[in-house]
Amino acid sequence: MAPTELGDFLRARRQALRPADVGLVSGGRRRTPGLRREEVALLANLSVDYYERLEQSRAVKPSEALLGSLARALRLSVDERDYLYRLAGHPAPTTTTVSGYVDPAMMFLLDALTTVPAHVIDERTTILAQNTLSRALLGSWTDGGARGSNVTWRWFTNPESRALNVPEEHEAIGRGYVADLRAAAARSGKDPVFEQLIADLTSASTEFAQYWSDMQVSPLQTTRKILVHPHVGRLDVQCDFVLSTTTGQRLVIFRPQPGTATADSFDFLRVLGEQSADRS
Repeated sequence: MAPTELGDFLRARRQALRPADVGLVSGGRRRTPGLRREEVALLANLSVDYYERLEQSRAVKPSEALLGSLARALRLSVDERDYLYRLAGHPAPTTTTVSGYVDPAMMFLLDALTTVPAHVIDERTTILAQNTLSRALLGSWTDGGARGSNVTWRWFTNPESRALNVPEEHEAIGRGYVADLRAAAARSGKDPVFEQLIADLTSASTEFAQYWSDMQVSPLQTTRKILVHPHVGRLDVQCDFVLSTTTGQRLVIFRPQPGTATADSFDFLRVLGEQSADRS
């Protein structure tokens, strides 16, 4: 491959996207097609200078995590993502690799969901991407690394992660996470990442160990939940899951129950989230 091929590929994919494709406002007429370099850098959480050096083939070999972020920012398909990894000198990630990559169909849906909280999780329930309302509801969970972003790990090791859920639902939620993890681990075969997560959870939480010994196997299903937010109060939601058959990732949507004030509360929560973002 030519030494400039990585930069050429990034540039071509950037120029093929419109701001609306990635949930951005166009900001008026543009002199050149596609996204600006600074927009890609923002979406991938990179410095503009480093992204420019990547396009100009002047950067050192990028890490796999960085490539995952770029693939997500550029809305690459699985085949395009794998091609990007190989251009950068890395093997294509497996389905269970933690890379930051998000299925572009999931990202499209996530960008379109502006009135309800939603986020994307992988098979291990690690949160990969959140919309604005999800951050306002849960806080930012995508910056905590493989464990700090994992819903099941936080549920069983950090009591604060349960604060939104009413106590009478805690056992059912915990059992649901364990049954989902067992089903996902079985699909993955002898995957060392799954095995280490299960071993660490068993060691860290007697509650997890108890539920795990019950041998329940069931992927997460749509469930009605009652949440209590410190600023907007009671939220009566249906927690829905949309599955990507390509990657195994799931879009989690907190849909307001009809006939309740939850939709209005989400509007207020969105305003609070925007105000918090403006102050940061």
